[in-house]
Amino acid sequence: MAKVLLINTNKWGRGITHIWIASHSGILKSNGHNVKLFDCTFYSEWSHNEIEVNTNNKQYQKTNYQDLVKFKKNGLIDDLQNLVNNFKPDVIFWSGLSSHINGEGEYVSLQYGYELLQRIEHNSLLITGGIQATGSRENLLKEYPKIDYLISGESELVLLDLIKNLKSKEDLKATKGISFFDKATNQIKVNQRQEIIQDLDKLSFYDYEIFEPQVFLRAYNGKIVKAIDYELSRGCIYTCSYCVETVIQNYYGFNEKTKKGALVKAKNYLRCKSAKRVYEELKFYKEKLQIELVRSQDTNFLTINRDVLNELEQRLKDNPLGLKLYIETRPEGINELSVKMLKNIGVDGVGMGIELANESFRNKELNRFVNQDRIINAFKILKKNNIKRTTYNIIGLPGQNENHIKDTINFNKSLDPDNITVHYYSPYIGTPEHKKSKKMNYFLDDKKNIDPRLRSLSDKSENLEMLKFYMENFVNLVRN
Repeated sequence: MAKVLLINTNKWGRGITHIWIASHSGILKSNGHNVKLFDCTFYSEWSHNEIEVNTNNKQYQKTNYQDLVKFKKNGLIDDLQNLVNNFKPDVIFWSGLSSHINGEGEYVSLQYGYELLQRIEHNSLLITGGIQATGSRENLLKEYPKIDYLISGESELVLLDLIKNLKSKEDLKATKGISFFDKATNQIKVNQRQEIIQDLDKLSFYDYEIFEPQVFLRAYNGKIVKAIDYELSRGCIYTCSYCVETVIQNYYGFNEKTKKGALVKAKNYLRCKSAKRVYEELKFYKEKLQIELVRSQDTNFLTINRDVLNELEQRLKDNPLGLKLYIETRPEGINELSVKMLKNIGVDGVGMGIELANESFRNKELNRFVNQDRIINAFKILKKNNIKRTTYNIIGLPGQNENHIKDTINFNKSLDPDNITVHYYSPYIGTPEHKKSKKMNYFLDDKKNIDPRLRSLSDKSENLEMLKFYMENFVNLVRN
C-alpha cells in the first residue's frame, strides 16, 4: 500500500469537485492505497474572489454564497508542510486529465502545484500530468526540473502502474505514458504512449467524499445548491483550433479532420460510460452526498452515444433520482426530439459556445463550423421547453477586433439568453490557435498564470484596456 497526497491548486475561491481528483482518488483507494487531499481553495492568502468579480460584471446572479463558506486565515504553506510531515506521502500528485473542456481550471494547476512544492520540505516522488503535460512534455521537464515523472494523456491507470512499480526503478521507468529526466543518460526520456481508455466503466466510482463539505456548495441561478462535477464521456468529435481537446486528440494519434472541422474516426476517440453505470453512480452520489445538481463537464453532451442516452432516459423515467443536470453542447444537436430527451433526464440548463458572432471568422480562424440560424433556432427550442440557456463568449482572439466584439454583443441580444459568460482568450500550449498566436506576436512566449476568467495575457498592450472594458461591461451592454 502506498500513501498518495493529491493537491488541489484551485484559485477561484469557490468550491468545485474537480473530476480528476475524484477519478484518481477513486481508483487508488479501490486498489488499496491511502489517499489524502490538500485543497488550497479556501485559503484567503491563496484564492481570488472569482464569485465577486463575475457577480459585479453581471455574469453571475447575486447569492449569499460568501456567507456560507469559511476561508482559512492560517498559513497555507504551514498547513501543507504539517500534512506532509504527518502523512509522509510516498507520492505527491497534482493535475491530471479527466473531462477535456478545461471547465475545471486544470490548465494552470501544474504550474501552481510545482511552485507550492518548492516552498516545503518533503521526500516524496513528484508526479503530475494534465493538458500542459500532454502538449509540451520536454519543455515542461526543463522548466520544472524537480518533477520526477510527467504523465501525458489520461493518467488514472498510468499513475496506478507507477505506484505499483515504486519498488522497482527499472519497472518504474518502463511505464507507458510517462516522460522523465534520465540521469543515467543526462537526457529527457519520452516513453511509448499508453492506450486510450476505451471502456470508462473499468474506472472505479469517483471519490467525491475526499472533498470537504463546503466544496459541494454551488451558486446556481441565484440559489445555493449542493452539486458535483461529473463526466459521462470523454472526447469530442470536433477540432476547434483554440480548444485543448485538439492537444489530446493529437497525443492519441487522431490528427485527421474533415473540411467542416469534424474528427475523422471520431467513434474511436469519443467514449462514454454505460447507461447502467451512469445511473448507478448518480444514484450513489445522490444518496451518499445529498446532491441536487450535476454539473456535466462532458465536452459535447449531445454527441454521446444516443443509445446510451436513450437508455439513461428510460432508467430515469422508471426510477427518477430528482437531480438537475447542467450540460454543455453545440447547437447542431438541439432539436425537438433531443430536447424532449434532455427534459426527461433532468437537464435544467444548457451552455453553448457562441465564441463570437462573425460566422466567417469562426469558420476560417477557429475551425468551428455552425451557422447563425442553427444557433438562433437552438436557443428558441430550449426557451420553449423551459430549459435555461447560457452563452459562452470569447474576447481577445488573435485577429478579433472591436467590431467583432460589438457584433457578438448584439448577437447575444437577439438570443436573449438566461445567462451570459465571457472569457478572455487563452493560448493553450499545443493548440493550433496557440501556434498562430505566437506567429502574430499576440503572445511572445508561453504564458503562465493562464486563467481566462480573470485576466488577458495578450502582449498587444493597446488591446488590454479595450478588453478589460468589454469584460467588465459585456453583460450590461447586452441587457441594456
